[in-house]
Amino acid sequence: MKKILETDRFLLRELTVDDAMSFYELNKNSKVIQYTGDRSFESVEEAVTFLRNYKDYGENGYGRWAVIDKSNNEFLGWCGLKYDSSKDETDLGFRFFEKFWNRGVATESAIACLKYGLGQLKLKKIVGRAMSENIASIKVLQKLGFTFDKEFDFDGYKGVIYTIEKK
Repeated sequence: MKKILETDRFLLRELTVDDAMSFYELNKNSKVIQYTGDRSFESVEEAVTFLRNYKDYGENGYGRWAVIDKSNNEFLGWCGLKYDSSKDETDLGFRFFEKFWNRGVATESAIACLKYGLGQLKLKKIVGRAMSENIASIKVLQKLGFTFDKEFDFDGYKGVIYTIEKK
């Protein structure tokens, strides 16, 4: 387990195959993946395969990270940065179990990721993508200082792209 970031309440660490059950359960909730364009894993084994083949840390030096509650070591979801070589850009993303929504989890962990990306990684710009209907995620991006950039086709749905640039 490689710890990447720490906030007042959370540890952000690299995902491992030991997270497969939590990862599977997270994506099993249709409300959690409603605005992602993703589908649920068919099985825990599929989640294991996904995690085993997750190469972002080695290829880019960063990726999506498990968000762990420091008080009880509970897996809350994930948050992190993802580099897209086809667009030559990095996006901020997050996904949490529904029981942790509206508790500041996304905001607190995303702030840490944003500071890390713009500071330590020296990224000049980070984007945030969301389906237009995903008001909660858009509010998190706005709270972090992202500004609306443009609309785009999000897997057949209306999507928005927000950006933040290093000052």
